[in-house]
Amino acid sequence: MRGSMEAFTLLRAEGLECTLRGRKVRHGISLPVKPGDFLGVVGPNGAGKSTLLKSLAGILRPSAGSVFLEGRDVQEIPEKERARTLAYVSQNPQVGFGFRVADVVAMGRYPYRGRFSSLTAADREAMRAAMEHTGVAEFAERPITQLSGGERQRVFLARALAQQPKILLLDEPIASLDVRYQLDILELVRSLNESRGLTVVMAIHDLTWALRFCRTVAAMKEGRLAACGPAASTLTEALIAEVFHVSARVTGIDGEPARVDIVR
Repeated sequence: MRGSMEAFTLLRAEGLECTLRGRKVRHGISLPVKPGDFLGVVGPNGAGKSTLLKSLAGILRPSAGSVFLEGRDVQEIPEKERARTLAYVSQNPQVGFGFRVADVVAMGRYPYRGRFSSLTAADREAMRAAMEHTGVAEFAERPITQLSGGERQRVFLARALAQQPKILLLDEPIASLDVRYQLDILELVRSLNESRGLTVVMAIHDLTWALRFCRTVAAMKEGRLAACGPAASTLTEALIAEVFHVSARVTGIDGEPARVDIVR
């Protein structure tokens, strides 16, 4: 059974549990991620979305269960080797003062470089492609501190793309951005998913954006997986009531624009 599952999944969680400061915060989650999927992880604050993404990335070691990356336990894969397949962008990523955009993007090449080695032609080409894909090439020589929030988020995406991963894990990439930049970032991620076949797992708070952009949705409630499946058939009014304890109206499922309106 495991062999057939691995043939169709790129990243897979099996029976994940996590304990933080003596409290169990994630309970027996099993979740397959297929190549080319765009999976949105939704749920209220404290549901365990960030903890799940950190576990999938191999940053957190589960107290029970495992994560498999291309059939291998993610905890047993050396960090640099893992980073050639999987890139993780945290909530509100930060870098030290004074770094140029090109310096930040170059950090994404660490899986391919020695500690004190210079950038190679392959490194520079990967950086160039990443900056062009994310529209930040024009900012290459500017300090990242001089950019807007949306521009900085594009830079961090470029840093992740410079790793040349197969999987991109994004933890609330549009948090604290205004609507224009939220749309810009989500359209960029969808373009990368569709044009490059990049597999995306994204924690996202806004249910309308999840419905419009994600192909698959996993809903979390109190550290458990409440539902997982195609976005249009999974993110229903009944599920929203169960997970978020609010009444909602879901419209536009069969055409654009899809949206979720909270009515109570």
